[in-house]
Amino acid sequence: TSGPGDLSPRLPSSPLPLQRRAPRSELFASMLTRAARVLAQTSRRSFHSSRRVSAVLGTKPLSSTEASSGSSRSYTVIDHAFDTIVVGAGGAGLRATIGCAEHGLNVACITKLFPTRSHTVAAQGGINAALGNRTEDDWRWHAYDTIKGSDWLGDQDAIQYMCREAPKAVIELENYGLPFSRNEEGKIYQRAFGGQSLEFGKGGQAYRCAAAADRTGHAMLHTLFGQALKHDVTFFIEYFALDLIMNEANECVGVVAMCMEDGTIHRFRAKDTILATGGYGKVYFSATSAHTCTGDGNAMALRAGLPVQDHEFVQFHPTGIYGAGCLITEGARGEGGLLRNSEGENFMARYAPTAKDLASRDVVSRSMTMEIREGRGVGPDGDHIHLHLDHLEPETLQERLPGISETAAIFAGVDVTKEPIPVIPTCHYNMGGVPTLHTGEVITKTDTSEDHVIQGLLAAGEVASASVHGANRLGANSLLDIVVFGRACANTVAKKSKGKPIPDLPANAGEKTLANLDRIRHASGPVPTAELRLKMQKIMQSNASVFRTGESLEEGVEKMTACMKEFKDVGIKDRGLVWNTDLIETLELQNLLPNAVTTMVSACERKESRGAHAREDFTERNDEEWMKHTLAFVDPDTQDIRIDYRAVHDQPLDKEMHHVPPAKRVY
Repeated sequence: TSGPGDLSPRLPSSPLPLQRRAPRSELFASMLTRAARVLAQTSRRSFHSSRRVSAVLGTKPLSSTEASSGSSRSYTVIDHAFDTIVVGAGGAGLRATIGCAEHGLNVACITKLFPTRSHTVAAQGGINAALGNRTEDDWRWHAYDTIKGSDWLGDQDAIQYMCREAPKAVIELENYGLPFSRNEEGKIYQRAFGGQSLEFGKGGQAYRCAAAADRTGHAMLHTLFGQALKHDVTFFIEYFALDLIMNEANECVGVVAMCMEDGTIHRFRAKDTILATGGYGKVYFSATSAHTCTGDGNAMALRAGLPVQDHEFVQFHPTGIYGAGCLITEGARGEGGLLRNSEGENFMARYAPTAKDLASRDVVSRSMTMEIREGRGVGPDGDHIHLHLDHLEPETLQERLPGISETAAIFAGVDVTKEPIPVIPTCHYNMGGVPTLHTGEVITKTDTSEDHVIQGLLAAGEVASASVHGANRLGANSLLDIVVFGRACANTVAKKSKGKPIPDLPANAGEKTLANLDRIRHASGPVPTAELRLKMQKIMQSNASVFRTGESLEEGVEKMTACMKEFKDVGIKDRGLVWNTDLIETLELQNLLPNAVTTMVSACERKESRGAHAREDFTERNDEEWMKHTLAFVDPDTQDIRIDYRAVHDQPLDKEMHHVPPAKRVY
C-alpha cells in the first residue's frame, strides 16, 4: 500500500555516493562503488528503509497497512499478517524462528533487543546431552538426574522428550557451526556439572555438559542468529511487545507491539504466536539477570487471563560475585574449583558427601547460606564464601574458563590464578512460567480439563513451564530446554497450521493496550519508576530468598500487594515516543510487579520444602499434599491473586523410559 503504511523494503537504485577524501583513495573508492552496486542489485537481505521501520530486517516485501481507528489517541497503528509470530530472539526464540522458516512458514520475530544482545548470551557453562564423549552415557540416566533434580515436580513426559532429543539437538548445533571446545580425540568437550550422574545415580559423576569454553551461550546465540539470517525471516528489532490479542473464543490471534524508534503501534495477526521472552529475574535486588529480564511474556499471559505456574520456585545460583551479582559458572566447580569457608574448609563434603561441590544448585546455595549463618563466612562482615580456582593449572583456566577469569578480575578485582573469588548465592533462574505441554502449547485449567490448550499460543524457554525443571533446574539444562522446546514449538505450529487461514483481528483489537500505554506515558504521579522498582526488589530479596518462613512470606505478600497497587501513583517525565526509555522501563515495571506478587503468594501457600523452595517452618517435602503444580491467576481489574493447582505428569511419554518413583533426594 502507499502512504504512511507503506512498509515495503526499498533498495537504492544506485549506489550511495562516496566522498572523495584524497587522490590516493580513488582506487579504493572505485572498488567500494562497484561493491555497493553489486550489493544493491543482488543482496537478498537488507534493513527496510522506510522511516517507520528502519529496524525491520527481512527478505520479503512486508504486507502491512495503516489501521484506521477513531480512538487511537493520535498513535499511528500499522497492521501486519504472518503465519507465525515469535516474541523474543534469545535461544528459544531464534530456534523457533528457524524451525518455522524451515517448514516454509511466513514467520516474523519481534524483539526488544538486537538478537545477539538477548540474555542467552550470558549463559556460560554448557548444554547437557548424553553424547558419551568422555564416558559411557544414556539419555535415560540424564532423565533420571533431571527428575531427581526437579525434586519430583518435573513432568516426566516432558523430561523424557527433552533428554531423548538432547544428543540430536547438540549435533544439530554443531552442524549449524557452534564452535564447541574439543577433547583430545577431536570430539565435543564435555565437563562435569552439578547433579549429573551415571547409571541412575549409582555410577558416579557424569561428564555430560557440552561446552564452548565458558561462553557457550554467546556461541549459541550468534550461531542461531546466523542461521536465522539464511532463511526468509522478518525481524522487527527493538519493538516492545505490549499485549497478546485474544478473540472471543479465548484463542490467541496475535500481538500488539510498539516500535521504540518512533513510537508507532503495530498489530500483528497470525495463526500462531510463540512466546520466548525469557525470565523475570529483575524482581530481585541481586540477580545474575540482565536489566531486560522483566518477565514480559509472563505478564502478557496474566493480562490475557491465563495462569503462570510454579512461580514460587526461584533458583539462586551458588556463585554470583559478591557485591556485583555477576555469574561465575558452575563449570568453574566442574573443572575442579572448590568452595571454602573462613576456616579454609571445603565444607560441601559435610552437606553432600558424594557430589560435594557438584551437588544440585539449591543444595549448594542452602549449604553456603548455612555456613554464613553459623559464623563461618569470609570477609570483614563474614557474609560471603570463597571460590578457589588458584590450585588449578593456569593453562586450564585460560583454555576452559577464560571468561570468568576476566569477569573475576573486572568485578571482584582478583587474579584467579592466585586468589579466591568472593561469591554469594544470587537469583539466577525462574523454574516457573507460562504452563505448557511438551509440544510447547500453552495450557490453562478449566472446569473440564487441567490441560486445556489455548489455541494459537505456544511458549518456550524460561518464560515457559513445560515443566522439565520442576522445583529446581539442573545446571546446563537451560540451554538444552531452549533449543529443544523452541524446535518443538516450530514443529507443532507447522503441523497444526497447515491449511488454516490467518485469523482476523477482533473488533477494537489493542484498544485497551493503547489506553494503558497512553495513561502511563502521561502519568504524573509522585512515585518515580526507579524508586518503586527498588522497593519491589528489596521486598523480594528480604522476604523470598534462599530460606523462607511463614512469617517472612506473609509479610512479603502484604508488602508486595501494596507495592503493586502503588503503581497507579507512578510518574514519568518524558512524554515523547522516540526512544522513550522512561516509558519502556515503566512498562517493564508493570510487567515485573505481577511476576513478583505471584511468586510471593505462591510461596506463601506452598507449605513444604521442595527444591529451591526451602521453608524453615515446613522443612520436609510433602508428596501427599504438595506434589502438584501451583497455578496463579491475576484479576485484570482488581489485581487480586487466585491460586489453583494441577497434577504433575508423573508418567513418561512411552515405554522407552520407565517411571521414576519419588525418593529421598540426597547427593
